[in-house]
Amino acid sequence: MPHLQPDPAGLRPRRIAHLDLDAFYASVELLRYPQLKGMPVVIGGGRRCADDAMLQDHGGLPLHQIQLARFPRLGDYTGRGVITTASYAARQFGVGSAMGLMKAAKLCPQAILLPVDFAEYRRYSRAFKDIILDIAPLMEDRGIDEVYIDFTDVPGGQRDGGRVLARLIQKTIFQHTGLTCSVGVAPNKLLAKMASEFNKPNGIAIVLEQDLQSKIWPLACRKINGVGPKADQKLHGLGLQTIGELAQKEVDWLIDHFGQKTGAWLYDAARGVDASPVVLDSEPVSISRETTFERDLHAVRDKAELGAIFTRLCQQVADDLQRKAYVGKTIGIKLRYDNFKAITRDQTLSDHTADARTIRQTAGQCLKRVPLHQKIRLLGVRVASLRPVKDALVYEQNRPLAQTNKAQEASYLIANEGQLF
Repeated sequence: MPHLQPDPAGLRPRRIAHLDLDAFYASVELLRYPQLKGMPVVIGGGRRCADDAMLQDHGGLPLHQIQLARFPRLGDYTGRGVITTASYAARQFGVGSAMGLMKAAKLCPQAILLPVDFAEYRRYSRAFKDIILDIAPLMEDRGIDEVYIDFTDVPGGQRDGGRVLARLIQKTIFQHTGLTCSVGVAPNKLLAKMASEFNKPNGIAIVLEQDLQSKIWPLACRKINGVGPKADQKLHGLGLQTIGELAQKEVDWLIDHFGQKTGAWLYDAARGVDASPVVLDSEPVSISRETTFERDLHAVRDKAELGAIFTRLCQQVADDLQRKAYVGKTIGIKLRYDNFKAITRDQTLSDHTADARTIRQTAGQCLKRVPLHQKIRLLGVRVASLRPVKDALVYEQNRPLAQTNKAQEASYLIANEGQLF
């Protein structure tokens, strides 16, 4: 049996946890609307305007008293939106994230359809991470609803393989937020990620060194974080279905079929070897905003609508940059045409910025370098080559357009009316 990566310090077994909130967006909505508990609920298709309209119709009625008949149903949806997430009850019908809402409506027309509320999700995200940091300070932020935590030297982190500490964190998050989470604890991040899927929802799974053959090897190769659809298809073509079958292959054989880097990584991954650290200060590579339109838009015939959307995306990116205290110097755009072909362009500035006007102007220059004769279904704006902002003066110089006064904003929009988009 292969040996897992030992603790570098050689003092005590390395215990790494992967914590994942259960159906996060849907769970937050169920806190808002507890009457929907146990029902198929789908989040997606738009922002809070639809929800706000429903609330306005009910004249201040407490949210938990809104009758089920008043909620919009997935079967009545028309448009091009996609699912952000779905409750576990909806997933039983084959409905899942990134699925088109129209397709999902055929599978589960009775599902409740709610719009996304990213501001509320971010608030809950900050809350659950603050709770974790109070208990176990070595945490790697992996997104809005998942983290890695180093249990190794935290009190309780070694007891019962880490189960005691995992249960404490799980219980504390629920007590303070009402949210449930699933936790996997293992000798490294690779195995912890797999373990967190074992007992969803609201479960804890422990993987020890001696559990590799019994708990990991029977799993499908695609369960390894990093094995995507193409690699999985190739593995299947080579007759490899499970991680255990992959582990029987020699490293030279894997390198011959997958190349030096990927082959060596697959060899280690199948044996549960992963020395990657828990990264405490993860810096973002880029910050972006994009939107898929309800209908395909044309650059000429729908110029005004596209222009408004484009400017709003630039404002949102600038606002995100300031809120996260970053500036960037590479501005890019992304388009997806009605035939689903995607195209990107970017331009690097001489100085870093978080100014919406600069972002809008530079992104507009990028647009001039792409064909605009086809209809467009998606538009996105991205800022990369980031660095953190430490000087308060830079904040003032890089205030996003959303924080300038209305007269300045109106003047800016009028000045850009004749430009591309």
